[in-house]
This record gives sequence, C-alpha cells and structure tokens, in this order.
Amino acid sequence: MFKSRTLRDCLGRTGCSTGRFEEARDYAQQRIQFGKPLASFQLIQRKLALMATEITNAQLLAWRLAQLKDSGLATHVQISMAKRNNVAMALQVARTAREILGGVGILDEHVVFRHMCNLESVYTYEGTDDMHLLILGEHLTGTGAFE
Repeated sequence: MFKSRTLRDCLGRTGCSTGRFEEARDYAQQRIQFGKPLASFQLIQRKLALMATEITNAQLLAWRLAQLKDSGLATHVQISMAKRNNVAMALQVARTAREILGGVGILDEHVVFRHMCNLESVYTYEGTDDMHLLILGEHLTGTGAFE
C-alpha cells in the first residue's frame, strides 16, 4: 500500500496498541467482579474509549504522513511529530491496558507487560521524546535549542 518505512514504524506502534486494547477489552468482558463483568463499570469503559480514540488518532496521523511522504512532501519535523506521538500513545495504551488487567497484567500469560517494557526501549531508540520535541520546538519558534 504505502512505500514508507516511517509509516510501517508508526503503524507498528498502532498495531501493537490495538492488540493491547483488545487484550484489555477481552479480559474486562470475561473477568467477573462484584457479580458482573469488569467491562460493565464506567471507569473501565472510559479507559477503553480513551484507548480506542488515541489509537485511531495515531492511525490517522500515520496514514496522512505516509501520503505526504510518498508524494515527497513530508518533512523531518512531521516525521518526528508522528514518531513521538505514536510511541507516547502506544506506551500510554499499554499502561492503561495493564491497569485494566490489574495484578495479572504483569504475568507472563498476558503480553501487555512485556509490550510495555519493550515500548520503554522504543521510547529511547526512536530518538527520545525530548529530541523529537526539540525538533518540533525549533520548527515552531525558528530558534534551535541545541547546537
């Protein structure tokens, strides 16, 4: 579909996040607490709704960036923004999914904790959140904060 490696990187984060969302949703639907599924509680539904919204936003950002990149119009600033946003989103989704799973969220039988730990390294090797923000800040202000 798209040629862009950047898109694959960004969508990779959203794909992993979709998996963690589904894991948390399925667990919440099956886990009975106080005589009813965990998914029937307002705060769990709120968390799932926020996760789904952020995943969709990240997918749309990656899709638009791929269009720009494939047409030769993407800038390094846009790429930094997308990478930073999608890694931050994936990490937040993993953390929220782990919250929904409660204590079992750190066990090997669930992927969410391993995914969360892997994202901590992605947060670093993608250029770090701070570097992406400095690139964006320089673009917005016209003044470089690092030299």
